[in-house]
Amino acid sequence: MMRHHIEKPVTWLALAGFMGAGKSRIGWELSRHLELSFVDTDRVIERVSYMRIADIFEHYGEETFRDYETEVIRRTLNLDEVVISTGGGTVTRQVNREMLKSRGPVVTLWASPETIYKRTRRHKRPLLELGNPLERIRELMEARKDAYMDVGSIHIDSDGRKSSDVVNEIVERLWQWREENP
Repeated sequence: MMRHHIEKPVTWLALAGFMGAGKSRIGWELSRHLELSFVDTDRVIERVSYMRIADIFEHYGEETFRDYETEVIRRTLNLDEVVISTGGGTVTRQVNREMLKSRGPVVTLWASPETIYKRTRRHKRPLLELGNPLERIRELMEARKDAYMDVGSIHIDSDGRKSSDVVNEIVERLWQWREENP
C-alpha cells in the first residue's frame, strides 16, 4: 500500500502542561494528524523502570523520578519525526526546559484547576494524594506557572474543547511558528 506524505510544519515537537491538560490525548491525535510517531515520556519511564510512576514516587521519591525524566528528555532530543508528551512536572527543572526549547517548538497546554481535577480524579496521582486535591492542583499550577510560560513556544487552552479543535489550532500555530523560525 502506498502512503501519501503530507507536508509538515515541524518534524519534532514537545507538549508541556499540567497533568490532565490533555498532553497524552492531544499528543497522540496530533502525531496521527502530522504522520509522526508519538512518545509519552511517562510511559517510557514506566517501561524502562518496570514500575508504575506512583510506585517510583513511593519507593524512591520524586527526585529519582525527576532524574528519570531528565534522562528521557535528553534522549528524545536525538529523535526525529516525533511528538513528545512530557510529564506534568518535567518543566520544573530548568535543564529540561532548556533542552526542550533547544530542539524545537514546545506547545504548552492549559486547563482550569476544575477541569484538571475532573480529568485526573479517577487516576492515582502521587502529587495529589495529600489533602484537598483541587486545592493541591491550584497550588502546584501556581508554583509551575512560570516554568510552563518559559518553556512554551505556543500556548493553547484545552478547556472545554474537542481534542480535534485543539489539534487543528496547534497545527495552524506550528505553521506560524515555522515561518517565524526558519
